[in-house]
Amino acid sequence: MVRNSSRRDFVRAALVGASVLAAPVPLAGTAQAADRSGARADNATGGAPGGPGAPSAFTPADKLGFGTARGGRSPVWFTLEGGRMSETYYPDLSTPASRETQLVVTDGRTFVERASDVPTRTELPEPGVPGYRQISTGHGWQAVTRYVTDPQRAAVLLDFEVRSTSGAPLQVYVLHDPALSANGDDDRAFPQGGALVAQDARSASALVAAAGFAESTVGYFGVNDGWTELLAYKGRLTHRYSTAGPGNVVQLGRLRLDGLAHTRQTVVLGYGSDANEALGTARRALRTGFTQAAHDYATGWRSYLAALPKPPASLRTAREKRLYTASVMTLTASEDKNNPGAFIASPTMPWAFGTDRKVAPVSGSYHLVWPRDLYHIATGLLAAGDREAAERALDYLLRIQQPDGHWAQNTTVDGKPFWTGVQLDETAAPMLLAWLLDRHDTSTLDRLARGADFILGYSADGHRAPYTQQERWEEQSGYSPSTIASVIAGLVCLADLLRRGGRGEQAAKYLAAADTWRDAVDGWTVTRTGPYSPKPYYLRLTKDGKPDTGTAYDLGNNNPAAVDQRAVVDAGFLELVRLGIKNAADPVVRNSLAVVDKHISVLTPSGRHWHRYSHDGYGEQADGAPWDVNRPDVQHTYGRLWPIFSGERAEYELLDGNRRAAAGRLRDMAATAGETLLLPEQVWDDQPPAPRVRPGTPTTSATPLAWTHAQYLRLAWSVQRGRPVEYPTVVAERYVRG
Repeated sequence: MVRNSSRRDFVRAALVGASVLAAPVPLAGTAQAADRSGARADNATGGAPGGPGAPSAFTPADKLGFGTARGGRSPVWFTLEGGRMSETYYPDLSTPASRETQLVVTDGRTFVERASDVPTRTELPEPGVPGYRQISTGHGWQAVTRYVTDPQRAAVLLDFEVRSTSGAPLQVYVLHDPALSANGDDDRAFPQGGALVAQDARSASALVAAAGFAESTVGYFGVNDGWTELLAYKGRLTHRYSTAGPGNVVQLGRLRLDGLAHTRQTVVLGYGSDANEALGTARRALRTGFTQAAHDYATGWRSYLAALPKPPASLRTAREKRLYTASVMTLTASEDKNNPGAFIASPTMPWAFGTDRKVAPVSGSYHLVWPRDLYHIATGLLAAGDREAAERALDYLLRIQQPDGHWAQNTTVDGKPFWTGVQLDETAAPMLLAWLLDRHDTSTLDRLARGADFILGYSADGHRAPYTQQERWEEQSGYSPSTIASVIAGLVCLADLLRRGGRGEQAAKYLAAADTWRDAVDGWTVTRTGPYSPKPYYLRLTKDGKPDTGTAYDLGNNNPAAVDQRAVVDAGFLELVRLGIKNAADPVVRNSLAVVDKHISVLTPSGRHWHRYSHDGYGEQADGAPWDVNRPDVQHTYGRLWPIFSGERAEYELLDGNRRAAAGRLRDMAATAGETLLLPEQVWDDQPPAPRVRPGTPTTSATPLAWTHAQYLRLAWSVQRGRPVEYPTVVAERYVRG
């Protein structure tokens, strides 16, 4: 994703700390220059030594905030984590542009603390407006930080209010770590027009303060960045540098705050294609001011929500209704501004995806578009009343279809394939979405038929479809009940659309394949010789279509040995019921439910939740350390519980006539939300590091996960209506009710 190109020569100003709205302090290079605090700029030089700095790594994925303005004029997003603003994204949602921005507070003598080092509470004052505040309490100080983006331009505004609680004056800094164009190792930093500017070959950022910076420095991460200097010299900048790079650069500017007479100041992070554009953007946002920007920001979100139906009556508590509204907000914020319909999976980089260049040579992969996740996001927003968003999602999918008819495993928001595995359920997903939207125009049908023809002609590893190179967890090839269910339902839905479009004769071959695979699915995926039950039950998948043989395969994710396929189960077979292919009362389905409940479910204080499959290793280490697959010291990792499975189970229970149980699952999903109502990918189970962590609470996995929020929205309306809202009745009429 990061393109190599020549770096432009920069004209660097000699001033450090020149003010946007106030007079500049003395030159950084002037011997014995003093600022208002009395700190002296001894040994100040022009360029920071020691580059390129430690390799950049992105912050943890368990976010506490995710925000952007409504509308396309502000192509910038922010995330929050642990007392700080973590990644921002610019110019699109596939491109991180910074690693962190946060306060550093010191008295210049006895302590120096970052906001991320002290207790912090993050709040979402209005669930439908992603304008957050963080309250941090340190050694003799308290800070309240508010965040919004400017609806008119690519800028994030941070409103800092810092007060001394000890009566002693404070020195307050803002620490910023740029990571432009998804790469934090090739940036240059320099002062320009009173701002702290960073630039690489593709974009630039400018950090400005309303009252200017009293002093500033730039340096290399882990070597001589501002935080390193303050920590080493007890809150004093003994060394100050004006320029750094290329490398992993960090910028630090002291705000004109003392926590007593001066307590509040706005800082703006502006973006552009080059330094001049970024600086102009930041200055215009600063002139707008935080109060006006926050007002316009909130107005845009309130107007959007006002046009949608109110939350369903199935949500009984105020918290559940707030979570519903926050889920709509989170999904809506996940759409790229420059590529309508491109909704990413999550604005995060969990575990090794943010730190290990072997796993993720460029940042990824969650801030990409996955056709499967996009289907869930679109159906969630469709259930919430935003049909236009679902239409945009389908239009986007039709635009990015590959020449041979299939859909790539995932793409950047502009449609470029990123990972290239073939997952047949992702090629079926646009057919299911098109059926829900009743899209049977000629162009749509032509593209969907190309996808269906790809499925019918697909083969790999000596097997023909519905054998897939990757099933929905993207780790294994084989015959997967969940994939087969998606493909059968997709073909039947396409056939119905063709009939409505006056092309009924074209539908016959798709229906024939769907019927054949429906009759064969149990023979490929149901074992009668497995270790978990004397009765037949569905497997996660079979590698060879022979479920009664002990074929072993490597599960990956740090599992030490191959596992008999008969000993690996998941709840993916529920897709056969949820997509109208099997009856909820099917005896093999019933027995399989008993098997998965016994072997991969855990009862937590947040309700019963399920693992992806037996022996899943996609999750933290036993002590809670991050998942990785390239380190010899990481011997075993443990996949935890996924709240989405409570939603899938509830949709099954609705089809089984148990509305009360489904409503309970809705409450269980809600119980997994964090303090700012973001829903995670995974929650802790009852294994270590429990009891240090509370089972049923979010892990350090991707948070927010759009799929989880979509499942919650969809389930809320499904419980309200008594049936799954995306249930393809045309499939059920053929196989269940016929």
